[in-house]
Amino acid sequence: MSMRRLPLIFLFYILATHRALAFDGAGHADPVAPVLVALLAILIVAKVGGEVFERLGQPAVLGELVGGVLLGNLVLLNSSWSFFEPLRAVVLQENWAVVIDSLARIGVIILLFQVGLESSVKGMMKVGMSSFVVAVLGVVAPFILGFGVSMLFIEELPPDLATHVPASFSLNYMHMFVGAVLCATSVGITARVFKDLGKLKTKEAQIILGAAVIDDVLGLMILAVVSAIIAAAMAAEPLELGSLLRVIGTAVLFLGGSLAFGIYLTPKIMSQLARLRITGMKLVSALLFAFTLSYLSYAAGLAAIVGAFAAGLILEEVHFRKFREEVSVEHLLAPVATLLVPIFFVLMGIQVRLETFADLPVLGMAGGITLAAIIGKQICGLGLLEKGLDRLTVGIGMIPRGEVGLIFASIGKSLNVIDDATFSAMVIMVIVTTLITPPILKLTLARWERKRGRG
Repeated sequence: MSMRRLPLIFLFYILATHRALAFDGAGHADPVAPVLVALLAILIVAKVGGEVFERLGQPAVLGELVGGVLLGNLVLLNSSWSFFEPLRAVVLQENWAVVIDSLARIGVIILLFQVGLESSVKGMMKVGMSSFVVAVLGVVAPFILGFGVSMLFIEELPPDLATHVPASFSLNYMHMFVGAVLCATSVGITARVFKDLGKLKTKEAQIILGAAVIDDVLGLMILAVVSAIIAAAMAAEPLELGSLLRVIGTAVLFLGGSLAFGIYLTPKIMSQLARLRITGMKLVSALLFAFTLSYLSYAAGLAAIVGAFAAGLILEEVHFRKFREEVSVEHLLAPVATLLVPIFFVLMGIQVRLETFADLPVLGMAGGITLAAIIGKQICGLGLLEKGLDRLTVGIGMIPRGEVGLIFASIGKSLNVIDDATFSAMVIMVIVTTLITPPILKLTLARWERKRGRG
């Protein structure tokens, strides 16, 4: 027997025997048993899927997502393999499913914290006006196109949402959220593509990466505003201009205030925490900071991931110079992220219902959203203010939605503003935009180099 097949064989074994693991013959129940079974399956699928896709030259996140799709749809092959069905419910009722969902939510907070750590306030201020204009166009155009595509394909409230929303709920809220999801650009995937191609130092790459960071900040603010509007609609509360301005003001003040006060207070806070000589204090201090800002963001009515991203922007390695550990925060955080972040992506895949793809309108919507996602980012190239740069490369580099698009889509699902079919269409869009970017970007860069050579 091949050793490479052992993880998959073990996976099917634990899924087939999960009831025996959760309950012994005497009827005694161990509440942690189904959690362990779920974690075993999720982590095996995440690592095997990531390995396969990395060997194919694609990001590991796609393997985690596709692996989750396979896990969640095993029930289509055998009705007894229904272990993951509680994770696909609109309202989670099983205790173990709530635990897995909570771990996934913590994982996405860790992920946005990591993205913030890879950037800095000073770095964002140095990216130039081109990056800012590219980012603004990369948010406005996809939002408008996404709203239009949603209006075209969603003409009435889906049945699986009708029972969870008030009678006054408008389809425009769904359209807004679809547009908000298309605003995202994956910083990690874009950076990895340029790194693998050895083009990180090119001016186009620097503008794209800077724009992608600003794009995410603007996208998170749009997400906060749209989420607040939808939350008010769900509570059947009237939407007033003052309330909308208050939400926008809260988002701006929280981001600006957290950055301003954070930059001023962080050195003092970290200096005090560094006095504690207990092992692991550097990692714990960073996580405390991230979790605190995440909670304050939630308390302010924004998404918790907004606070996590802001925490990462504020924290710099210089703030940790007085700690005992000499290893960087990013290095210390890596094992935590390795455990928790894949849970989020596999869970997103589990919630994709393949049976919805049998409906031609769903496939049509997936194609429409994907086309809007691609075209919307091509408009970014018009934002280049410098001459002699490749506008097509900039537009292609902004295409991948990756983990950020999945995060936005998952929030829409948790708010009950998008149904299973729309969520599945969004996941297809994320997969397609992430898969097509590396090969197309390689072609556009080669074309531009040939053009420059002839020039």
